[in-house]
Amino acid sequence: MLPQYERLGDSGSGVADQTGRSAIRIRFGKLAVITVMFPVLGFLFCVVWSLLYNFDQANSTHCLVYNFLPSLSAAIGNYQPQRFVWQFSVLVHAPPRYAIAFLYKNFHVGLLRKRRKELAYLACILNITELSSLVGLTMWTSIDNYEVHKFCFTTFVIASMSYMIILIIINRATRELDILSASEKKSIKYKKRLFVANLCSILLAVYFFIRHNTYCERGVYSLFALSEYVYVYSNIGFHMTAYWDFISANLYFDWRNGIHFSSI
Repeated sequence: MLPQYERLGDSGSGVADQTGRSAIRIRFGKLAVITVMFPVLGFLFCVVWSLLYNFDQANSTHCLVYNFLPSLSAAIGNYQPQRFVWQFSVLVHAPPRYAIAFLYKNFHVGLLRKRRKELAYLACILNITELSSLVGLTMWTSIDNYEVHKFCFTTFVIASMSYMIILIIINRATRELDILSASEKKSIKYKKRLFVANLCSILLAVYFFIRHNTYCERGVYSLFALSEYVYVYSNIGFHMTAYWDFISANLYFDWRNGIHFSSI
């Protein structure tokens, strides 16, 4: 659905503007769905294309045993057009993600008690660090520059897990204030489940990776790859819970005031 044009001074717009100038309004829920679809569909395309057209190369390892799923790095970074599709998906979805990081910061600062507001700033820093690391490891693959890719990947894992933990702590603090809506409570529930899935998947990935390199068993590297897939999608799902946190919010594009959010 196309963005809606509306006068900022109109009743029900949620934003007062005495000049009567028009602005573009987009429901945050629509923006969240569109944003998350880029990495979701981009990653799915990379895996399916690798299976159809690069099966032998993408599943090949030093053990020379049969595998049926390509690893994350093989699916998104080693071949074309997969590499281009993934880079495009990440770069297009990054600007809205940066904006949402600051939206969360302002939202949490407004909710938390004064002695806990530093958690909101910490969460924002971790969120931005996670996203910047994702952009870095996407643009510099292990083939192009292994050291930069390794640094970005390590930073991404640490920052993303830390961000999830801090956000769960913040949600617990706001729950104590008993000011959460039904949609925000739903968001907290799914955040916890997706964090557990994310943590278990990364631990399983480490286990299968070590087992593959130690014993060279058939299919074990594919189980490692499957764990990576769960890690990717649980991370995406965690960020997608912003849909419920800001379900009543609008995003306004205004030439004079720039971009801003407002709740109905």
